[in-house]
Amino acid sequence: MKIYISKYRDHWLSPYTMLDYMFFWTDWSKCSRWKLEDTLKDEAEAVDGGKSRYVERPEWCERWADYLTPISRAIQWVGEKIYPRIEYVKIDRWDTWSMDHTLGLIALPMLRQLKATKHGAPFVDDEDVPEELRSTSAPPKENEYDTDGNHFKRWDWVMDEMIFAFENTLDDSWQDAYRSGEHDIVWKPVDKDGNEVPKGEHRYYQMVDGPNHTYKCDYDGIAVVEKRIDNGFRLFGKYYRGLWD
Repeated sequence: MKIYISKYRDHWLSPYTMLDYMFFWTDWSKCSRWKLEDTLKDEAEAVDGGKSRYVERPEWCERWADYLTPISRAIQWVGEKIYPRIEYVKIDRWDTWSMDHTLGLIALPMLRQLKATKHGAPFVDDEDVPEELRSTSAPPKENEYDTDGNHFKRWDWVMDEMIFAFENTLDDSWQDAYRSGEHDIVWKPVDKDGNEVPKGEHRYYQMVDGPNHTYKCDYDGIAVVEKRIDNGFRLFGKYYRGLWD
């Protein structure tokens, strides 16, 4: 498999940006080109009782922005033709031999990155999270339109369950913690009814544990983890459209 997806292209040159640079010496142009720290500093000074230094664009800029908009659109059209966003995906036939594993190799690092860099959260149903994370367990809201105190915690929990599902499907060594001992298999000669008979008189072999068989497996413990993995994939499907930032 070969995948190359470029970052998003932005070929839009705003007509207001054109005006700001055409009249770069004016106070309103300088204010329009402020960096974030300049804006925050000015807002802080205004809150403390000072006067804002920000100067709005004059009204005639609106009219000239309308005149320049066709030029902005033309520049955008040319930019998209010359330098489009690349979305190249080539699938080899062996990539679908175990497609669930192949997709997991891509989905897992993306989920980890999204969880680390996200700036919001979709709505998660109470039924999908533990009792302590439900909206009914959150402190009272100040306003009806506010999100409850567990809103973002629910999404963190759901993302953790998705990540858990992919991690433990790509690497199933977690099952070793539920197994111990060694196998010792003996093939016992039996008749058609399953009764042990002397070798030579048998019709079948039955696989049984030998004298040195010490293998034990906590199947109930494995079933608990498998159930959690299945739920993680269920959540992945249910909230698939919420996987964006």
